Amino acid sequence: MITLIATLKVQDGKMDEVKGILKHIVAHVKSTEPGCLEYIPHTVKGEDHTIIFYEKYQDKDALKIHSANFMENFKELLPYLEPGMDLKTCFEIAG
Repeated sequence: MITLIATLKVQDGKMDEVKGILKHIVAHVKSTEPGCLEYIPHTVKGEDHTIIFYEKYQDKDALKIHSANFMENFKELLPYLEPGMDLKTCFEIAG
């Protein structure tokens, strides 16, 4: 499995709009990408402009599908975000 941690910065005063758009994006991703096992955006206490996504994919193919859909899925959200994204790719440690 592959896990992504993505940090996005929201423009000042746009968090409410972003939260509404994210509800639609999350529902769409969950219904159209079966290899996406988790896709959960979070706000961060004390950071009014930060969204952190926790994403988990079944395998590389599932991540490729998600990546190919990214621009289409985020087209409505991008105008509300600051440029850049911090993306960390993580791999689970088997016990």
